[in-house]
Amino acid sequence: MKAGFGLPQTGKHVGPHGLRKVAEAAETLGYESVWVLDRLLWPIHPQDTYPATPDGSLPEEYQSVLDPIETLTYVAAVTKRVRLGTSILVLPYQGPILAARRLATLDVLSEGRVLCGAGSGWSHDEFEACGLPFKGRDERMAELLNAMIAIWTQDPVEFSGKFYRIPAAKIGPKPVQKPHPPIYQAAHATRALIRAGQLTEGWNAFGPSSWDSLASQSKILSDAAAQAGKPPEACEVVLRTSVSFTDRPRAEGGELFTGTLEQIKADTQRAASLGVAQIIFDVQFNAGMNLETMLKQAETLRALV
Repeated sequence: MKAGFGLPQTGKHVGPHGLRKVAEAAETLGYESVWVLDRLLWPIHPQDTYPATPDGSLPEEYQSVLDPIETLTYVAAVTKRVRLGTSILVLPYQGPILAARRLATLDVLSEGRVLCGAGSGWSHDEFEACGLPFKGRDERMAELLNAMIAIWTQDPVEFSGKFYRIPAAKIGPKPVQKPHPPIYQAAHATRALIRAGQLTEGWNAFGPSSWDSLASQSKILSDAAAQAGKPPEACEVVLRTSVSFTDRPRAEGGELFTGTLEQIKADTQRAASLGVAQIIFDVQFNAGMNLETMLKQAETLRALV
């Protein structure tokens, strides 16, 4: 199992110094990849509950978030080897041409280091702010992925679908990676997992809420990949986790990847045993997190994989 690390991207005090320090440290420590997320706004009166917190509230850090592609472009310039991942990039906000061109440009400038975790989005407020309909986003996402892959792999490209139409055109640059950068579909519902297995290189999972859910969802993914004629190694699980160290062991049934170092180590080993190809450790949302602590925890966590 490979290891990735979440970059310091959220909150009012993030900036180039900390970003560079963490990216360089991750590369020196031998992490396979560094990762960013995508958040457009922090609504004062949200229409949705946030699925990743117990009370459904958005973390205050989301009030200021560095843009994912620009952040990775900066990191590409100060690193040489570490791969650059989005976990996730909400593709409908950009559409296929902008998303394909921005990611291809990053792949060119980084000399082929892009990993594209992609999602269809969940926030009514963000869709509304982008002038996009929330309804039908899953159907739109499937077509968007096909259009984006066409842009990356066809020259000239021409695409005609229900939501997107691209007239016959030359669209460049093309990615360095062939046929294109790996895409990992974020998914919770069965239909999205099936789409991930059929169209992409794997599943960008989060959490997980339980090991049973991870195992059952992974099986849906692998079954869909097999039905699409893919070999098992062609469809991976990339798992992003929010890690929180505590002095006391977590209670029975507590949130995974929290508790003592021994518990987090056991969780990491369990993820590997369930076939996770890459685990992303994210510590930036922990209370009182600062650059020094983040760098120390990056070193501690790297030793677990």
